[in-house]
Amino acid sequence: MAQQIIGILIAALLSQNFILVKFYGICPFMGVSKKIDTALGMGMAVTFVMALASFACYWVYQLLLLLELTYMQTVAFILVIASIVQVVEMFLKKMVPALYKALGVFLPLITTNCAVLGVVLVNVAEGYDVLISTVNGAAGGLGFTLAIVLFASVRERVDKAECPESFKGFPIALITAGLLALAFMGFSGLSIF
Repeated sequence: MAQQIIGILIAALLSQNFILVKFYGICPFMGVSKKIDTALGMGMAVTFVMALASFACYWVYQLLLLLELTYMQTVAFILVIASIVQVVEMFLKKMVPALYKALGVFLPLITTNCAVLGVVLVNVAEGYDVLISTVNGAAGGLGFTLAIVLFASVRERVDKAECPESFKGFPIALITAGLLALAFMGFSGLSIF
């Protein structure tokens, strides 16, 4: 069991990173990665939502959807995720208003972040139990956080560097994201045990 948890953690952080290897959740990755503190806040919010959604969706699947309703899993999972995101949004608005403002429109978009839905669907497809599902959700969120914070730190430096006018802004960000993705794809042959 411990070996499986360590394997899932390492895979979600490096070799199966949702953003840089599977390319899930690119919208907030590109939109909220201009500053490290904002990227870290978004990463933590996504990590919390992914872990909680993995836990909740496991029970929704086991207790409701296996009763001849498996065709409704995507709709049910999105409803659960949307509810969790609403709670996170209300919490941030009340407790951390600066982060709430900095995340802006990207906070409610966690609901439609395909990385969050992707981890829940992977959990169901792999037949993970509740503990492994929750660990996979949290590890996937930490991988998301790692990727977005690394990208934000590189992006802050690239924005201050000199580059041709045609590359400034979004084009150089896309090139940077591609190079970061190539670096993470180098872990794809990694054997855990």
